[in-house]
Amino acid sequence: MMLYVLRHSEAEETAPGGGGDEARRLTTRGREKMRAAAAGMRSLGVKFEALLTSPLTRARETADVVAAAWANEPPPQTLAALASGVAPAEAVAALVPFARYNGVMIVGHEPQLSGLVSLLLSGSSDLVHLRLRKGGCVALEVANRFERGGAELHWMATQRQLRRKRK
Repeated sequence: MMLYVLRHSEAEETAPGGGGDEARRLTTRGREKMRAAAAGMRSLGVKFEALLTSPLTRARETADVVAAAWANEPPPQTLAALASGVAPAEAVAALVPFARYNGVMIVGHEPQLSGLVSLLLSGSSDLVHLRLRKGGCVALEVANRFERGGAELHWMATQRQLRRKRK
């Protein structure tokens, strides 16, 4: 199966009204950039049967923008294990029920996503050193059961690179 690992787009520094980190929303610029990046992902032939998102506002809004580019098919589903602060191994374990799909996209946060990618590629969450920038995406081919170290990297792109791919 293909697993697309997407970091949320540019968000506010602080939430309006004194809300906590979980309430930070995408900026207008972040939303526009993600629309263009989603168009670029479509041009690359990205397909997924499940769109899973962290419960934090900025990730949910990013998933909504992506879903709109695919006519909301499939609609985003919240997966608590994609919240910031959750260990990469716990997030991978939460993905196992989705292994039956041909394609899954997850939307979340750093440093969890980098650790998750490292875990799937190498078997260790800190062996592969990468930093997924805001709006960046990694495409991995993973074994059916999300085996540690069993993934193959297909591509990694920044949001800017994805925007340039749109037609």
